[in-house]
Order: sequence, then structure tokens, then C-alpha cells
Amino acid sequence: MEINMTEKALELLKAKRFVDLKNLFVVLNGPDVALILEEMPEESLPVLFRILPKELASEAFVEMDFDSQEVLIRAFTDKELKEVLDELFVDDAVDLIEEMPAGVVKRILRNTDPETRRVINQILNYPEDSAGSIMTTEYVRLQKEMTVDQAFNRIRQTGADKETIYTCYVTDERRVLRGLVTVRQLLLADREQIIGDIMETNLISVDTMMDKEEAVQTLSKYGFSVMPVVDKEQRLVGIITFDDALDVIEEEATEDIAMMSAVTPTDKPYLKTGVIELFRSRIVWLLVLMLSATFTSIILTSFEESLAACVVLTAYIPMLTSTGGNSGSQASATIIRAISLGDVDLSDLPAILWKEARVAVIAGAVLAVANFVKLLIFDKLTIPIALVICLTLYATVIVAKLVGCTLPLLAKRLKLDPAVMANPFISTIVDALSLVIYLTIATAVLGL
Repeated sequence: MEINMTEKALELLKAKRFVDLKNLFVVLNGPDVALILEEMPEESLPVLFRILPKELASEAFVEMDFDSQEVLIRAFTDKELKEVLDELFVDDAVDLIEEMPAGVVKRILRNTDPETRRVINQILNYPEDSAGSIMTTEYVRLQKEMTVDQAFNRIRQTGADKETIYTCYVTDERRVLRGLVTVRQLLLADREQIIGDIMETNLISVDTMMDKEEAVQTLSKYGFSVMPVVDKEQRLVGIITFDDALDVIEEEATEDIAMMSAVTPTDKPYLKTGVIELFRSRIVWLLVLMLSATFTSIILTSFEESLAACVVLTAYIPMLTSTGGNSGSQASATIIRAISLGDVDLSDLPAILWKEARVAVIAGAVLAVANFVKLLIFDKLTIPIALVICLTLYATVIVAKLVGCTLPLLAKRLKLDPAVMANPFISTIVDALSLVIYLTIATAVLGL
């Protein structure tokens, strides 16, 4: 459907049927319009954007990628830019500023009102990965002395510019968070009832300096649609909304997938990422992994005479290293996921090692027995050589799983992304260990 709409929009644009083009867009939602606009030629973006109704244009602008937004901003007059910025929530404006070149940022700030500019600068001063950096300051604030009727009047007066009006926060004169009340509670209460009598006071909040991923996990844990953000004095300074949380989750998942594949993360769409940029995101990791893989060459060289005495052992090295790498990757992926959900930390390492050791013993035994039968029946190997291969396989699976579950936790302890210790690194480390185990067992059993 999306492709058909894009093609239809291109046809109408080429025919300069702008009224029909506008009618095509007005029945769509902002994100759908954004997807279509991103597929259009860059030079036509300003024309297309100007035919959209004001509210729809703002909704689409927020959802567009940063390259398309930059094209539009450069084409806007100051008046058009101000109109778009006035429709943005503060957190969306902050995201925009963080991605734009310095010259564009200056123009954006020049076209925002002083109060908005002050709030934007305040949020930009928070660390990039903190809860303060993703919050918005646009929330409904009530006082506990208000009646329900007065609360509704406040919502009507200020709600149009707020990101959410369903959850309202109650603060004192110093903006210290005292409670919250939902619109549902207000609707069900008597008009003359006092807010302080119906508000919830058992609150969960996050600190401005808390890691944003941890803050999002807290929001998810309690099933909230919005989370209050307070400073060290418990003053309410902003809120994190569910859509902001989804952005963080997507960003962290994308970063983890990239790191687990030994690629430097990038927030650009694949088709809009240049060849050189892709090269730069991959080459460093490839060089590191290539150099680390030389350890396997060193190990093989040191056992060269043993392998020469029993050449058949060489044929099973790929199977052993591959199985070891897969076993380690399974364990590391499980632990990385558990870390991201907040289920485990370094203090849980003994319990994790005990659990993974038992899994490894069972898995290793099954693989070793199955492989032993295969080596004797199909490969026609002697029992001593088959025994060497299967003992190595058994030991490798155990070591790989223990290494795979330990390294992500150590990475977390060292303030590194646990995903760094995923498939490529685990495989490289386990390859070296499996070779040492293999050749040591072969030397001992076969007397090489």
C-alpha cells in the first residue's frame, strides 16, 4: 500500500495536480505521510510539505529522518520554520537540535521563543544517556488545594500545549512532587472535592541523572504510560512518555544488534548510509578480530609436529571451533538479554555459572555421544582418535558456555556495552581455547 501511495504521489506531483495531492495526504496519519515524503525527490520536499495542512505537516515532520528534516529546514522561510517549531513538543525539538549541523541549530534557536529556548538548553545540558535528556517539560501541574472543577479549568487552559493531559502531577509552591491524579479520577470525583483528598501519594519517579535505559525499564516494570522525572530536591522537572520510552528501546536494540555483529552503531537508515561510512563502521572491528584470530595460528604452529604425526585431527578443527563458538554465543546472547532487562548483574555470577555449567554438561554429553557414533560408523575412525575428538567437544562446550555467560557481565562491570562480548569476540576467544584443549588432549591420549 505504501509503495502504491508513493507512486501515486509521484504521478500527481509530476502532473502538478496539487489539490489532488493534498487530498491524497489529508486522509493519512503523520507517520504514513512521513514515509511517503522520504521516498520523494529531495527538491520536491518543500513543495509537498507546503501543501499539507499545518497540523498534519508538523506530525509528519517529527516522524521524518534527520536528513529530510534538514532539507526542509534549509528551504523554510523563518516564518515557516517558526510555525513548525511552535507545533513541536520540547523533547522533539531537542532531538532535532542534537542531530542538525551547527548552522541549522543556530537558525532553529533563533526562531524559538525565549522560554522554549531556555528549556531546550536546560535539557541539552543533561548527559546524553540520562533520563533528563529524553524528558519533556510539557505536563499538567496541579496543586493539592484545588477543587476538581478548578483542576479541569487548569487542564482546559494549558492542556493544548501539553504532551499528555491524562496524568496530572500535583506539586507544592516549590514544585516538589507531592502526588498525581488521572483524568479518570477527576471525572469520577465530585466537582467540589479537593485534589489533595483524591490524589495518589505513593509515587514512583526517576532522577534526572539516572541512565535513560534504566528509567525506561522502570516505566515498563510498573506498566506506566508516563514517568515523572525529579531532581535531587525531588522537584518535578519533566516527564518521560511512552513514545519516548519506545524510542530508547529501539535505539538500544539497534545498538546491541550492531555491537553483537561487530559493527559500530549508526542511527542512519541503511540506504542513506554512504559506502565510506559503512566501511568505517566495520573496518575497525574487522581489524581487531583479525588480529585476535592470529592467536589460533600461533597455537596451531606450536603444535605443528603433533598435527603432522596425526593429520586426520586437522580435519575436525572447524567442527570443534564452530560448535564451541555456537555454544558460547548461545550463553552470551541469553545473558546479554537478561542484563538488558535488569534480570541479572555481576552479583548473580555464581548462580549463573552453576546453571550454565549444568546446561553445558548435558549439552556437551549429548553432542559428544552423537559425534562419537558418527565418527566410528561414518568416518571409520579408530576409537582413540574418536575419543580425543569427543572429549575435546565435551570440554569445549563446557568452557564456551562458561566464557559466554561471564564476559558480558564483566563488560557491564567495566562500564562497557555487554553486546561487545557477543558472537565475534566470544567465537574468537573460544576458538583459541578449543584448540588448546584439542591439542592438549590429543598429545596426552595419543602420545604425540
